[in-house]
Amino acid sequence: MSQVSIESNQVEEAVSGEFEREPIPNSKLKGWKSFIGMYAGEHAAGTEFMIGPLFLTAGVSAFDLIVGLLLGNLLAVLSWRFLTAEIAVKNRLTLYFQLEKICGKKLVTGYNLANGILFCFLAGSMITVSATAVGIPFDMPMPKLDDTLPNGMTWIIIVIAIGAVISIIAAKGYDTVTKAANWMSPFIVLAFVVAGIVALSQLGVDSFSKFWAIWGDGGEPFPGQTKFTFWHVVIWSWFANGAMHIGMSDLSVFRFAKEAKAGWTTVAGMYVGHYMAWIAAALLYAVYLKSPSSFLSK
Repeated sequence: MSQVSIESNQVEEAVSGEFEREPIPNSKLKGWKSFIGMYAGEHAAGTEFMIGPLFLTAGVSAFDLIVGLLLGNLLAVLSWRFLTAEIAVKNRLTLYFQLEKICGKKLVTGYNLANGILFCFLAGSMITVSATAVGIPFDMPMPKLDDTLPNGMTWIIIVIAIGAVISIIAAKGYDTVTKAANWMSPFIVLAFVVAGIVALSQLGVDSFSKFWAIWGDGGEPFPGQTKFTFWHVVIWSWFANGAMHIGMSDLSVFRFAKEAKAGWTTVAGMYVGHYMAWIAAALLYAVYLKSPSSFLSK
């Protein structure tokens, strides 16, 4: 690489602040507080309202749900801490640049294309779920499970607006993302806590035994659903974000960490989002199943 190319890359990195093709300088490293809000907000998101009810529809027992989520999320945290964070802090490079160095640009271009399409679908699903919450004050017709196309112009406008806000925050770089996450995550977490408390009240739960009885020994799954066992729950919660930890996508995040110990901050995401929020969402669905509008009541 010529001196001109090197200087050009250095100027680009200094302007963007992302350092995509060189190790993060020590002056840009961040402490654990920059990660805890981001992980709490990322994993206590609108999609948890879709995943939580799955355990009810799959006939999971109380033991399989509570203990299975406890173990599976622990395995996810350990994967982030001792695999992703360790490699990220050692090299301080993105996954994409490390792959380019190992495999060359052609293979990485194909990988980036496939990964980009995957994340487009993932981001799209999160945005559309978020739009259902924003659409409530606008009296927007909610999408149904059998809808394959948007069901109104209001829906399209709200989805585009939410997507634009998210894209702008992401485009401004890691500093802006962490600031936004630390500001938003307490409100998101509080919403799930309140939702769970309200659901418990409506279900008449005033003791741990009544809470346990919601799932009990499990039951038959809903038509078309697979019966979930303890190991289904463990593997599901461990690999729900497998692309991020074992798949190494979060090298891009933890390369900014001062120490690999920052990997422990994923506890906030797993046990707030993939434990408390999933159970809270399941409780809300249990309330719905007892309501007159439920398909089980018809």
